[in-house]
Amino acid sequence: MKSAAFKSDFILIFVATIWGLAFVAQRIGMDHIGPFTFNGIRFVLGCLSLLPIIFLTRKRTSYKNNEGLIKSGTIAGLFLFCGISLQQVGLVYTTAGKAGFITGLYVVIVPFLNLFLKQEKTYLGTWIGAILASAGMYLLSVSKDLNMNFGDLLILFSAICFAFHLIIIGRLSNRFNTVLLSLVQCMVCALLSLLVAIVFETFILADILKVSIPLIYGGVLSVGVAYSLQIYGQKNSPASHAAIIFSFESVVAAIGGWIILNEILSGRAIFGCTLMLAGILVSQLYKKSARTLSDTI
Repeated sequence: MKSAAFKSDFILIFVATIWGLAFVAQRIGMDHIGPFTFNGIRFVLGCLSLLPIIFLTRKRTSYKNNEGLIKSGTIAGLFLFCGISLQQVGLVYTTAGKAGFITGLYVVIVPFLNLFLKQEKTYLGTWIGAILASAGMYLLSVSKDLNMNFGDLLILFSAICFAFHLIIIGRLSNRFNTVLLSLVQCMVCALLSLLVAIVFETFILADILKVSIPLIYGGVLSVGVAYSLQIYGQKNSPASHAAIIFSFESVVAAIGGWIILNEILSGRAIFGCTLMLAGILVSQLYKKSARTLSDTI
């Protein structure tokens, strides 16, 4: 059992790393094409990358007993679409580093949603973590004249959607085949993104080709590989524990934005990021230690 948990942790760390660097790829994409065009194409690529896996494992894997897969995958896909769309549009107005840390707030939001849904006990660390994360969010995103960047606000709403998605995947990961569930939710995201892009954006092939590398990274790795590994990794990892590991995503995003995009955070913003990361870790690690203590009593 410990080996399975260790394997899940390693997989989720890999997922967090992929997603952290995806902020850089998404930010580059915004310089040439619209956010829904970018998402639509990358989720199509994500779906295509899953088809060979389904084909190669068709004889070894049972694809039966997946009643309710379409409905469940559609629900997961809707929340994923809302989260990824708000995040992508938000990246037009903010940096990859800031977006990574704000997105990481879903780690703090998950326990509050579980409290509302009456699925999980709320510990003192949750409240302390929320206060630290909120203070960090204020320093990172709210200027001295009390104005908040529009992009940062969109990223915050996307974090709420991702929190719901994390909870939903926690429920569904052991009910359905990993690749099939990932394929359904990716198809929903691709379809909805392309529909919005057709109505509000313009397709220019030359511009799309300019961001082919970010699209391939965002489609094959960030979507096809990472979302499938998330489902697989959460089979042996509670949502709250997975959330701790996913907080690493924000650090990778900040480092990637600094090295690749030359994004520089002010001292105030760096302190805010530190408080947010501390809040994320406190809210989760305190809860985990409290559970361990209660189990030994």
